[in-house]
Amino acid sequence: MFHKSVLLEESIKALVIQPGGTYVDATYGGGGHSKAILKELKGGKLFAFDQDEDALNNKIEDERLILIHNNFRYLRNFLKLYKTVPVDGILADLGISSYQIDHPERGFSTRFEGELDMRMNRDKKISAKEIVNQYPEDKLASIFREYGNLRNATKIARLIVTARKTNPVNTTMELKEALTHAAEKGKENKFFAQVFQALRIEVNQELEALKEFLIQATDVLKKGGRLVVISYHSLEDKLVKDYFRSGNFDGNLQKDFYGNPIVPLSVINRKSIVPDQKEIGMNSRARSARLRIAEKI
Repeated sequence: MFHKSVLLEESIKALVIQPGGTYVDATYGGGGHSKAILKELKGGKLFAFDQDEDALNNKIEDERLILIHNNFRYLRNFLKLYKTVPVDGILADLGISSYQIDHPERGFSTRFEGELDMRMNRDKKISAKEIVNQYPEDKLASIFREYGNLRNATKIARLIVTARKTNPVNTTMELKEALTHAAEKGKENKFFAQVFQALRIEVNQELEALKEFLIQATDVLKKGGRLVVISYHSLEDKLVKDYFRSGNFDGNLQKDFYGNPIVPLSVINRKSIVPDQKEIGMNSRARSARLRIAEKI
């Protein structure tokens, strides 16, 4: 069972789907967004991407859908391979699925005992286990500081290095045990969520992949085509917001000789769209979701 798609109605509406158009679901997952897009298509095509092989087991049987088993950072190459550039709209839901979280052997969840894996694509060589047991202390600290927003990143790295000297830290619970003294009392759940987030981002190179995706998505969109992105933490959301507004990732708006901004996209919603209380009540994982919409100029 895959997760219920977050902000489903809002994201489909944001795409402004043309029945005969060509669309991309860059993060197929459980197929919820794809299913909703296909409902709007009559004669159009949908290309979907997912690097997790488990997502392939959830493929919707529909001749209009082409599901590509790969990371969305290779979006442009595959769309060119299928001779389908440019496209009318692209949707990306950056959240991890309930399926990934709820299967202990994947190592994504702080709640279950499982091997420290966290690979979205299990063909990748480096998992969270290698990072925790092999990265030097300063590099570990940097990951927790940058990707987890953890102020005590140095202490966390030191505790991991100390623990692994005695025995390798191979499971989620062994990692939590090693870091017990770094968690602030009463805020343990948030602390471990940040630790796991940091490791997951490093394992999957998520921010680098997102940057590549945003640039390529802009390139393959038709003029007037929509790019719709749902993010779940501030690091992702900042990249999306800065890129939509300025066309780069440092947020510096470039202007031409006449003072007009040089940007490839026009921002549709200045303020991000968030789930209402009803949706959050039905799906607690929607709580941190932020939807942003841009249109190709």
